[in-house]
Formats: sequence, structure tokens, C-alpha cells
Amino acid sequence: MRSRMSTDEKSARLPGKLAMIMHPHYRGKIEVTLKAPVRDFYDFSIWYTPGVAEPSKAIQKDPEKSYEYTNRWNTIAVISDGSRVLGLGNVGPEAAMPVMEGKSLLFKYLGGVDAFPLCLATQDTEEIIKTVKILEPSLGGINLEDIETPKCFEILERLRAEMNIPVWHDDQQGTATITVAGVMNALKIVGKRMDEAKFLLFGAGAANLAIARLLIMAGVRPGNMVILDSKGTLGLHREELKEINPEKWKYAQITNAEGIVGGPEEAFPGSDVLIAASKPGPGTIKKEWVAKMADDSIVFASANPIPEIWPWEAKEAGARIIATGRSDFPNQINNSLGFPGIFRGTLDVRAKTITDTMCIAAARELAALAEERGLNDEYIVPTMDDWEVFPREAAAVGVQAIKDGVARLKLSHQELLDRAFDIIKRAREQTRVMMREGFIPPAPPGTEPPSD
Repeated sequence: MRSRMSTDEKSARLPGKLAMIMHPHYRGKIEVTLKAPVRDFYDFSIWYTPGVAEPSKAIQKDPEKSYEYTNRWNTIAVISDGSRVLGLGNVGPEAAMPVMEGKSLLFKYLGGVDAFPLCLATQDTEEIIKTVKILEPSLGGINLEDIETPKCFEILERLRAEMNIPVWHDDQQGTATITVAGVMNALKIVGKRMDEAKFLLFGAGAANLAIARLLIMAGVRPGNMVILDSKGTLGLHREELKEINPEKWKYAQITNAEGIVGGPEEAFPGSDVLIAASKPGPGTIKKEWVAKMADDSIVFASANPIPEIWPWEAKEAGARIIATGRSDFPNQINNSLGFPGIFRGTLDVRAKTITDTMCIAAARELAALAEERGLNDEYIVPTMDDWEVFPREAAAVGVQAIKDGVARLKLSHQELLDRAFDIIKRAREQTRVMMREGFIPPAPPGTEPPSD
């Protein structure tokens, strides 16, 4: 299985066209199926009444046994209010469902994680927090998704403080993890140092602010970083942020050591690395801006479904390494390389939270695998075909969770690697069997992936 690369705008728009055929054909992408046998009807008395009373009584005495007697150990919820979906904006909970189902599909196939989409009919911060908290007894973890800023910061912070299961906002930690991995390897290719390169972050939403945090942890000097929002560069001159967006103000105080004031025209010149996480393009980022970057520049245009600038346009403007969030272009800087393996490792040690150091461990493992395969301008991070990255990532995350003191279970690196490998292999083979046997029906004619 290999991604087909788009080379022009027509081919880049094909996935959306096929999606409108495939989604109504299958009427959803996930379903609930059995993992326990039904040999005959007597088994119902074991799995349900009267036999089920015994594990229930055991869990009542020790709630931790819910991880052993139920599927809680491998179940998470993908929760969204639909307020900031992909690059579509505030489309509401119903329109968010296809995205959350897609996320759940990736969780299962790539990480062996049973994820269930829950789109909430509220965009109120307190109601979201209350709803998520009361779900805790049924779940091993929470993946928050596509929640607008700045409330996403408060929701994540509160839930992480008030719950005993891992809560993570993939638009923050997930996007940051894979971005850091890509930056590590891209800089190796062009021969620039992490602590010397000049960074421009285009957009100051949840994703880029989390990317800024992890980049600093990975060795980037805060003063070498300039962050742009819709009003211009962040810096000490943006005192209005103290009241309206404390999270932005925190970075305004430590970045932009040169004191650059203005917009893209002032911020782009001399930048080594551009990380864009803003509104979809094309045309959000102009070729003439990219042309003013440093030699051997690196451009990450991460917006979906259309990147801020088409890769071929960035290349024409002089960028050497270009990455996007799409699987049909080279160098996909996308959360899907991160969250399945990170959650696999988190669940396998029964971690109470997902720390930033666990994310850095995942980023280093992602970068290491790609480097082992051989880096080049169009291969800076693993692809979906490099499926071994997910168990390796899981093991690295699990080991780091143990070091960080947030793991309930203590397993060796080899034990975690073997466990993740077996679980993920089972999920992939199960899908193939269901396709082969017709339990997953064939796709409609005319929806075949394009040939190379």
C-alpha cells in the first residue's frame, strides 16, 4: 500500500471527489464488532447475565480491574465540538463526524486503538469539560480534536488536571510532534543547526503555539523564532495580548529577539524554516514571500485540505524542502504519523497523561526511522508504508512515560515493542480478512486509487 503523489491541482482535488462517492457508499467508516467468541447461546450467560455479575463485583472492589476485565484498556473517545474542523472552520458537530470517524479509522488501523467519535452539541467550555469528565469510567484516554482557540487551551489544561486518564489535544501535541520530527531531519539535509536556524511560524493558533513549545524543548532558541498572527508579528509591542490571549502573550515575550514589527513582508526575509498552520490555500502564502527566505529554505505548509501554498509554487520560489499535511504529496507532516503510536504506547503502560517529553521521544523515534531509511529532499519523515514506525514510536513513548513517572505499568522496551507490534499487526490483518471475505464490501467502480 503506497500513497499516490499529486503533481498538479487537478490530481490534488481528486481525493475530495472520491470521498463524495465512498462515504455514502459505506455509510460510515467504523462499526462495533465482537472480540469474544459466541460458541453457542450458553456463552451469553458468561458474557452477560448471570456470569457477568462476578467481574462487576470485582471491579467495584478495585476499579483498576476495569482495565483487565473490559476493553477500557484500549478504548478512547475522539471528542470534538466542530468549532474548528480541518481548514473548514466552525462547521458544527454533525459536519465534524466524517472527520472524527476518519480519525477513529486511523487509530485502529495504524495503532490498534479502539477509538469512538463523539461530537458534542455544545461549544460551551464548561459543558465540554463536564461532559468529558463524566465519560472517564468508560475510557482509557481522550483525544480532543478540532476545538477552536483559545478555549482549547483551557479545556485541555483543566481536563489534564482533573482527570486520571490521558487527555490530549491532537491539534496541539500531535501536530507539534510530527513537525518537530520533520524539522530535525530537514535541517540535517540542508546542513543547518537547530539552535542557529531562524524560524517563522505563520499562524498563531493551537497548532503553531504547541509547535513553538516543542521546538524550544528540542533545541530551538526562542529569540530565533518569529510568530505571525492575523494582526502581524508577535512581540513585546503586542501588549493587547495580555488581556485577550494570554497564551499568545507568553510567546510574544520570549520570541522575536530582533523586534520585527509588521506582516509577512517584514517577517519572511532571511528565514530558514517556515511552519505554516493557518487557513487553507492556495494563495494564503505568496511565492514572492517564500522567495525572500534564506538559501536552502524549508517550507512546511500544513493547512488542510489545501496547503497555504502549492508545493510546486514553493519550489519555483526557491524552497528546497517542502512538506504539507497531505498524503498525496511528498513529506506528509501530518498527525496520523504521531497519534496512533503515541496513544498505543500511552495505553500500553496505562499512563495517566501524555507529557511533552513523551512527544519529544516520539519525534526522535520518527526522525530516527526516516534517517535509517535514507533521508532526501522528498523523504524527511516516515510514510504510512513504514508501518514499523508505529510500534517503535509506541515503545519509545511507553519507556518515556515510565521515566516521567506517569505510567501505572512498568514494562521493558522490548516488551512494549512486542506488545505494540502484535496489537497493530492484528488490526491490519483483521481489516484485510474482512475485505477479502466481503464483510467490508468492495468499493464502487471508478474509485480506484490513481496509478503511479
